[in-house]
Amino acid sequence: TGFDSDNSSGDFSEANHKVPEMLDLDPHHSNRTGKHNGETEIQENGIKRHRTSLPAPMFSRSDFSVWSILKKCIGLELSKITMPIVFNEPLSFLQRITEYMEHIYLINKACSHADPLERMQAVAAFAVSAVASQWERTGKPFNPLLGETYELTREDLGFRFISEQVSHHPPISAFYSEGLNKDFIFHGSIYPKLKFWGKSIEAEPRGTITLELLKHNEAYTWTNPTCCVHNVIIGKLWLEQYGVVEIVNHSTGDKCVLNFKPCGLFGKELHRVEGYIQDKHRKKLCVIYGKWTECLWCTDPTTYETYKKNEKRGGEQKKKSVSEEDIKSENDEADDMPEIQDTVQFIPGSKLLWRINCRPPNSSQMYNFTSFAVSLNELEKGMEAILAPTDCRLRPDIRNMENGNMDVASKEKERLEEKQRAARKERAKDEVEWHTRWFHQGTNPYTGTPDWLYSGGYFDRNFSDCPDIY
Repeated sequence: TGFDSDNSSGDFSEANHKVPEMLDLDPHHSNRTGKHNGETEIQENGIKRHRTSLPAPMFSRSDFSVWSILKKCIGLELSKITMPIVFNEPLSFLQRITEYMEHIYLINKACSHADPLERMQAVAAFAVSAVASQWERTGKPFNPLLGETYELTREDLGFRFISEQVSHHPPISAFYSEGLNKDFIFHGSIYPKLKFWGKSIEAEPRGTITLELLKHNEAYTWTNPTCCVHNVIIGKLWLEQYGVVEIVNHSTGDKCVLNFKPCGLFGKELHRVEGYIQDKHRKKLCVIYGKWTECLWCTDPTTYETYKKNEKRGGEQKKKSVSEEDIKSENDEADDMPEIQDTVQFIPGSKLLWRINCRPPNSSQMYNFTSFAVSLNELEKGMEAILAPTDCRLRPDIRNMENGNMDVASKEKERLEEKQRAARKERAKDEVEWHTRWFHQGTNPYTGTPDWLYSGGYFDRNFSDCPDIY
């Protein structure tokens, strides 16, 4: 159902989680269809399965003039610009953050490993998998309203998750997740700074992500790579991630450095991730390589260097056959969607760390959502009485967009934004400060940097003082 029924003690007893749920990620079963409007398909074993499709297919953006809106936004931060609903997908950014948990089995792997190197490998794979759901997701999630929340409890996957929009200017989303078996805590605050550069929209990530493995008394921190959507004016939209991500194990001093490579000439580096894990003495322990859209492998440094040297020698021969006209033509079309020539080149002896889940066969008609993303805005019968009144599932603009009512969704979006502006003016008039409900400002205990920390108490379900934002 996406919610739980905790008592006030907050204990992790079986009595507190009586509503089991299951997400079918088996690609062989992905053609099964669920039911909508509060009805959920029941399996033979009595477990509810989440829906596998949206109520209405994605609308077409082909007749919309993007340039008429974006020409006024060049060089500006897009979070301060009111964007038409045609750019959106029917999810809030708080729900998009929850997609970090799609590959939670990697956290479970990290918890189960006795070797700190294997734990770091699993954590690195989890950090890469967190951005994998963005592949071909060119729709923009809805900006959360100040005070908006989202919760998700997944007994089948072993976690519960809560997030809150703690600031509007700048927009900051805070989240907290914990294992139902008390094996991990995953938390952070995200401030994506969006900018439009003429042909592309860039999202620069800000904020620290922290993963604590309680059994091993370890804490890992990192930040996400930069995300860029190309060809927003004309041509086929395509997305890339680039930048260096450093994952630090604050208990052992080990570090994983991952380089999300920019597309490069001829698109040869598109989606590629390469990096290494080093110990506190800066000795390389292993090399990690792959694509954030496909899979991730690891091997020992010597094997990797030998392979790269052989590959470079072969590449020198290929370079001689490339003409100046070919290079000039490629430079002229550098912002076009590059052709993907091959998949990840497997190095013999490598170990598979992670592989992306297959998407539903109708994903292209559902904003390229994964099976996990399709389930996030599901609103079953009886949920409204248990959810916080600020939960994303209750937002009328997102709900109407999901149902295909685009005109109503657009009007509701404008109404909610105006209501938020009016509330802000009223607070300024009365000199009343906004107080967050579930998170508070503090300091990350591992990095020493400012962070938003979970205050606790959400799952006691005392929502009497929640703001009226919808």
